[in-house]
Amino acid sequence: MNLRDIVRRHRTLLITGIALGLAGAAATLAQPWMLGRLIKAVSRDEPIAWPITLIALFFLADAALSAGHAYAIGRAGENIVYDTRRILGGRLLRSRIPDFSRLQLGDVFARTVSDTSIACLVIAQALAQMVTSVFMVAGSLLLMARLDWKLLLTTVGCLGAASAGALLLARQVRRAALQNRENVGAFGSGLQRVLGALTTVKASRAEERETGELAALADRARRTGIRVTAFGSLLNPMMNVGTQLSLAVVISWGMARVATGSLSAADLTSFVMYLFYLVSPLVLLFISISQIQQGRAAVQRVTELGAIPQEEEETAPGEPHASGTPADAPAVRFEKVGFAYQDDAPVLRDVSFTTPRRGLTAIVGPSGAGKTTAFQLIERFHLPDSGTIRVAGQDLTRLPLAELRSLVGYVEQDAPLLRGTIRENLTYANPSADDTEIARALRLAHLEDFVATLPGGLDTELGERGAGLSGGQRQRLAIARTLLQRPAVILLDEVTAHLDSDTEAALRDAITEAARECAVLAIAHRLSTIVQADRIIVMEEGRVRAVGTHRQLLQDDEVYRRLALQQFAGEEAAV
Repeated sequence: MNLRDIVRRHRTLLITGIALGLAGAAATLAQPWMLGRLIKAVSRDEPIAWPITLIALFFLADAALSAGHAYAIGRAGENIVYDTRRILGGRLLRSRIPDFSRLQLGDVFARTVSDTSIACLVIAQALAQMVTSVFMVAGSLLLMARLDWKLLLTTVGCLGAASAGALLLARQVRRAALQNRENVGAFGSGLQRVLGALTTVKASRAEERETGELAALADRARRTGIRVTAFGSLLNPMMNVGTQLSLAVVISWGMARVATGSLSAADLTSFVMYLFYLVSPLVLLFISISQIQQGRAAVQRVTELGAIPQEEEETAPGEPHASGTPADAPAVRFEKVGFAYQDDAPVLRDVSFTTPRRGLTAIVGPSGAGKTTAFQLIERFHLPDSGTIRVAGQDLTRLPLAELRSLVGYVEQDAPLLRGTIRENLTYANPSADDTEIARALRLAHLEDFVATLPGGLDTELGERGAGLSGGQRQRLAIARTLLQRPAVILLDEVTAHLDSDTEAALRDAITEAARECAVLAIAHRLSTIVQADRIIVMEEGRVRAVGTHRQLLQDDEVYRRLALQQFAGEEAAV
């Protein structure tokens, strides 16, 4: 993501705003000159109607042009903020899972919400203000030189020293602002961490401890924020000292020269007005420089986030069962697949297995065997380091992501839901589903009766991550959402973990029915869920050690027999 390209899209509005600002500055610069002419006309007893009319017209033009300048620049800034957030949000949603998982969510939120606003609004407004301020300063100096170059040299000497100090302060402001934005992001990450596990915090009686840690993070942000304020607050006083000193010298020396006749009262009045007009844009110039320094810190953070590596560009979604897919191709085939997270030890080692186009295939094994990793590779959240994975007979690395993920439905272990209604969560993967399809999915997931008892039915609002539903209800709603997608392959990652025995039995029937239409791969630690599976794949230490039915594996595989006997009351019950 390139912020320059985004700004370039709105350059017409920005240029219009700057042009209006320059025109307003020109109208402002004309006012002291016309006032000087008015004073000379009065002293010479000449008509004053025309000078007064021109001064009034310049006042009105200045007001109108300033209003137009502020509106155009403000609108351009808001447009830039919108485009930046839209593009950045899209890049985050299409980012590669390994790269996104290394980010702190609180910091991502701070960069996406507050840093984009600071980066774009400040840069758009501050840059425009800097252009008009430079024009005002240059114009004032030029006209002051025309009035009296000696007084101008005195003014420049006083203001020059103050300006040099202001530039040094602006550099310090940028450094402090960058550190402040990082500290604000760290506070956001800390807050998100504890709020995401609020029940655990309360159950562990850790409120005071976590409050102290949040207070420490907030204090770091406060201290760096105070540094930014401190450096910024010195800019105005420094310029005011230079202004007051130059004003005192100009008035005292100028009045002495008026008394001797070497300078007219009209020119002195115009010169003093230009001095006042010079100070305001000069102060705004250095404030703009300070704001741009802060904006650069925000730009750096937004640009870093926008550079997050992307998955392949999305193409138009294909049909789940493309005509080019061989009718007899397996649903999923692993061919000597190896994978490791970054520089860690391999999680999968030469994994090979095949699942048919229909039926239930279960994957079991001790924790850390690589079961969930295999599912994430099928969804292409990660790419295998070696070997090939085929879905419906096609190499998944050659399938467009939209087509692959229309072929595969994934129900995660914690079954995350989104804030919104039950209907919105249910149709999330298939927004065009009709009422008949929705009713079928609810029936298969055994949610039909539960939804019917709700006052709002499908339009019942859920809280964050499905708050308002029990763990089992969230799990079944996630399963119904996947069934509504009508995929060729359904991946169920520990879907019975939060279900009671009655619901588990009902869900087994739903899985069995779904397996008649497509391939279902289920990871299960509770073997009661998958004893009737068509085939069971046993994994250990990243390898496939055995494949068979429940009865075959009880007889032939030691690891499966140990897992089964741990969960069932004796060998007879296991069989």
